[in-house]
Order: sequence, then structure tokens, then C-alpha cells
Amino acid sequence: MLQSTLKSLVAHPLTRGMDLDSPETTRQRLRIIQGKPFLRKFYHHSYLDLRKSLPVEVDGPVLELGSGGGFLKNYIPNLMTSEILPIPGIDILLDGQRLPFKKGCLRAIVMFDVFHHLPDVRAFLSAAADCVKPGGAIVMLEPWNTAWSRLILRHLHHEPFQPDVSVWQLSDGGPLSMANQALPWIVFKRDQKKMKQQCPQWHIGKIELKYPFSYLLSGGLAYRSFMPGFLFGFWRVIENCFQPWMQTWAMFAKIVLYRQR
Repeated sequence: MLQSTLKSLVAHPLTRGMDLDSPETTRQRLRIIQGKPFLRKFYHHSYLDLRKSLPVEVDGPVLELGSGGGFLKNYIPNLMTSEILPIPGIDILLDGQRLPFKKGCLRAIVMFDVFHHLPDVRAFLSAAADCVKPGGAIVMLEPWNTAWSRLILRHLHHEPFQPDVSVWQLSDGGPLSMANQALPWIVFKRDQKKMKQQCPQWHIGKIELKYPFSYLLSGGLAYRSFMPGFLFGFWRVIENCFQPWMQTWAMFAKIVLYRQR
């Protein structure tokens, strides 16, 4: 009861009572990001990080899967935005498990907080292997399973966090409410050997653990901001000091998969 009351007190007014699977909720997210300076700086920093991880030796367009209320198009030339819901300004309406592109036409696919919503990650990785050129990549920023994140995600986040499930599929919920925030850790860490066997087209090139505090302090998309924007740089310095202990403290991971040549 106390936990529910506290959540209600700090909930962002634009999110109260909204259906997660409604296109209107996704449209509101851009307003939330732009209205919260600390969160906007977190997105700016994360977008620059995603951009620098794109392969430079491969050309072609980049697809963003699940663009939502983001603005990654401002950072990556030739970026195609996409969504599973009809959102104004999105280039392509699509399902990530059935990508409507010619074989080997994409330089990369980028995702921000999307992989853990995919109902069938094998289907996505198979479809992506057809579309992405050899030497291309999938670059994503996703929740990660650590002692700190387990505490936060199990008690303060609305999405399920289930690191002990044996399957990679999701079955309950709509296109955005259906989730398992532990799914990236399950596929790319716990079941890494299985992933290499079942998805041989992809090589795990990099897993960087990140952001133990900054996203939480921003309030994310659901809560009011807990910090003014001018303190973002200070908190990034603090987070960098925690780098040796990210296996315990990280909330996110940047994961880079390379398409085998």
C-alpha cells in the first residue's frame, strides 16, 4: 500500500491512467522527454553512444526499431524510424519479427529499450540476419540483470522482470505492455552459448554495462524528474567512478551484435 502511494505521488502527470498499448501514450513520451531536461540529456548521451557503435566499414541505411517518442533521427543520417503502433512522423509501420526489407540492404539496426518487448527474439534475429549486410550490426541499449537493477526493477518498475524463465518468448500483454526486462541478459549472457548455436549469423561483439543512477534520477518516462538538468554531468562523473563495479551496479547494457561475414 505504501509503495503504491509513493509511486502515485511521484508519477508523471502525463502518464497517469494511460494505457501502455495506446498510440497516444507513445505520442506523449516525446512531450515527457522534451519537458524533462535531465532525461533529455540522458537521451542525448545515449544516442551519441549508440551512434559511435555503428559499423563504419559498411554503408547503407540504418533502421531504428521501436522509435516511439524518441529523436534518434537527429543523430544518425539515413535513419529509418519504425513502430508497431501508428505514430505520426514514423517512416515505417512494422513488426520486428517480419522485417520488410531486401536481403542485405541495411547497414545496421538500432534499438533503445525495445529488445525486451520482442515476443520472439529468434524470429527477430533471423529476420535481421536477412536484412543486415555482412559486417553490419545490431546496436541496442537495454536493461541488464545486476544486484542493483534487480532491486529497482522488481519493486519500482511497471514492466515484468523475470530472469529465471527458461524460454525466450513473451506471451502476455499488448505490443508495449508485453515485456521481460531480463530478456537481454537471458539471451546474451545467461544463454550465450545457446544464442551462438541457434543464431550463428550473429557474433556478440560488445556488452558494456552502464548507467546505474542517471536514468533513475531522471524519473524515466513514468515519473517526475528527481534532478535538475544541470546536474546530469555531475552524475555522469559519479557513474564513471563506479565503472569497476558495474557487474553489481549497472542498470543498462549497450549490446553490439555483428553480422557474420
